Amino acid sequence: MAGVWAENSHCTRNQVGCLIVNNRTIISDGYNGTPSGFPNKCEDCDNKTLPTVLHAEANAITKLAKSTNSAEGSTLYVTLSPCFDCAKLIIQAGIKRIVYSETYRITDSFKLFEEAGIEIKQLKI
Repeated sequence: MAGVWAENSHCTRNQVGCLIVNNRTIISDGYNGTPSGFPNKCEDCDNKTLPTVLHAEANAITKLAKSTNSAEGSTLYVTLSPCFDCAKLIIQAGIKRIVYSETYRITDSFKLFEEAGIEIKQLKI
Protein backbone atom coordinates (compact mmCIF):
# COMPACT_ATOMS: atom_id res chain seq x y z
CA MET A 1 0.00 0.00 0.00
CA ALA A 2 2.87 2.43 0.72
CA GLY A 3 4.16 1.75 -2.79
CA VAL A 4 0.78 2.62 -4.26
CA TRP A 5 0.63 5.78 -2.14
CA ALA A 6 4.10 6.82 -3.42
CA GLU A 7 2.59 7.12 -6.89
CA ASN A 8 0.76 10.26 -5.68
CA SER A 9 4.08 12.10 -5.39
CA HIS A 10 4.93 14.68 -8.05
CA CYS A 11 8.67 14.18 -7.44
CA THR A 12 10.51 12.86 -10.48
CA ARG A 13 13.75 11.59 -8.90
CA ASN A 14 12.22 9.49 -6.17
CA GLN A 15 8.62 8.85 -5.18
CA VAL A 16 8.22 7.79 -1.55
CA GLY A 17 5.04 6.66 0.20
CA CYS A 18 4.32 6.14 3.89
CA LEU A 19 1.50 4.70 5.98
CA ILE A 20 1.14 4.74 9.76
CA VAL A 21 -0.83 1.79 11.12
CA ASN A 22 -2.17 1.17 14.60
CA ASN A 23 -4.28 -1.83 15.58
CA ARG A 24 -4.42 -2.95 11.93
CA THR A 25 -5.95 0.38 10.90
CA ILE A 26 -4.29 3.04 8.72
CA ILE A 27 -4.29 6.18 10.85
CA SER A 28 -2.25 8.39 8.53
CA ASP A 29 -0.57 8.47 5.16
CA GLY A 30 1.88 10.62 3.30
CA TYR A 31 4.13 10.94 0.29
CA ASN A 32 7.05 13.20 -0.50
CA GLY A 33 6.04 16.55 -1.93
CA THR A 34 5.55 20.21 -1.23
CA PRO A 35 3.40 21.71 1.55
CA SER A 36 -0.28 22.37 0.87
CA GLY A 37 -0.77 25.39 -1.35
CA PHE A 38 2.72 25.25 -2.89
CA PRO A 39 3.41 24.31 -6.52
CA ASN A 40 3.91 20.55 -6.99
CA LYS A 41 7.52 20.98 -8.11
CA CYS A 42 10.05 18.90 -6.19
CA GLU A 43 13.31 19.35 -8.11
CA ASP A 44 15.24 22.35 -9.44
CA CYS A 45 16.72 22.64 -12.96
CA ASP A 46 19.76 20.60 -11.80
CA ASN A 47 17.44 17.80 -10.59
CA LYS A 48 18.24 18.51 -6.93
CA THR A 49 15.44 18.28 -4.39
CA LEU A 50 14.05 21.68 -3.44
CA PRO A 51 14.28 22.64 0.25
CA THR A 52 10.48 23.04 0.39
CA VAL A 53 9.88 19.31 -0.16
CA LEU A 54 8.55 17.35 2.82
CA HIS A 55 9.46 13.70 3.20
CA ALA A 56 6.67 11.12 3.21
CA GLU A 57 7.17 10.33 6.90
CA ALA A 58 7.01 14.03 7.87
CA ASN A 59 3.81 14.43 5.85
CA ALA A 60 2.19 11.42 7.55
CA ILE A 61 3.25 12.53 11.05
CA THR A 62 2.09 16.12 10.56
CA LYS A 63 -1.26 14.85 9.26
CA LEU A 64 -1.62 13.03 12.58
CA ALA A 65 -1.01 16.30 14.41
CA LYS A 66 -4.14 17.69 12.72
CA SER A 67 -6.25 14.67 13.73
CA THR A 68 -7.44 13.05 16.93
CA ASN A 69 -5.30 9.94 16.33
CA SER A 70 -2.08 9.12 18.14
CA ALA A 71 0.94 7.34 16.66
CA GLU A 72 1.90 5.92 20.07
CA GLY A 73 2.93 2.27 19.62
CA SER A 74 2.17 2.23 15.90
CA THR A 75 4.01 0.85 12.86
CA LEU A 76 5.28 3.04 10.04
CA TYR A 77 5.45 1.47 6.58
CA VAL A 78 7.59 3.38 4.09
CA THR A 79 9.06 2.66 0.67
CA LEU A 80 12.48 4.18 1.52
CA SER A 81 14.21 3.93 4.90
CA PRO A 82 13.88 7.16 6.90
CA CYS A 83 16.53 9.88 6.94
CA PHE A 84 17.98 11.19 10.21
CA ASP A 85 15.60 14.17 10.44
CA CYS A 86 12.54 11.98 9.89
CA ALA A 87 13.93 9.51 12.44
CA LYS A 88 13.72 12.21 15.10
CA LEU A 89 10.08 12.89 14.20
CA ILE A 90 9.29 9.16 14.25
CA ILE A 91 10.81 8.75 17.70
CA GLN A 92 9.00 11.82 19.05
CA ALA A 93 5.67 10.61 17.61
CA GLY A 94 5.89 7.37 19.62
CA ILE A 95 6.14 5.03 16.63
CA LYS A 96 7.65 1.71 17.76
CA ARG A 97 8.20 -0.21 14.52
CA ILE A 98 9.35 0.67 11.01
CA VAL A 99 9.01 -1.51 7.92
CA TYR A 100 10.73 -0.24 4.78
CA SER A 101 11.35 -1.55 1.28
CA GLU A 102 14.48 0.17 -0.08
CA THR A 103 17.47 1.50 1.87
CA TYR A 104 18.18 5.24 1.70
CA ARG A 105 21.80 6.02 0.75
CA ILE A 106 22.52 7.45 4.23
CA THR A 107 21.78 5.04 7.08
CA ASP A 108 22.73 7.07 10.17
CA SER A 109 19.08 6.90 11.29
CA PHE A 110 19.41 3.16 11.96
CA LYS A 111 21.67 3.77 14.98
CA LEU A 112 19.23 6.36 16.31
CA PHE A 113 16.35 3.87 16.01
CA GLU A 114 18.41 1.25 17.83
CA GLU A 115 19.16 3.70 20.67
CA ALA A 116 15.44 4.54 20.90
CA GLY A 117 14.40 0.87 20.99
CA ILE A 118 12.49 1.08 17.72
CA GLU A 119 12.30 -2.10 15.66
CA ILE A 120 13.28 -1.61 12.02
CA LYS A 121 12.81 -4.25 9.36
CA GLN A 122 13.37 -4.36 5.62
CA LEU A 123 10.68 -6.00 3.51
CA LYS A 124 11.34 -5.80 -0.22
CA ILE A 125 8.30 -5.26 -2.44
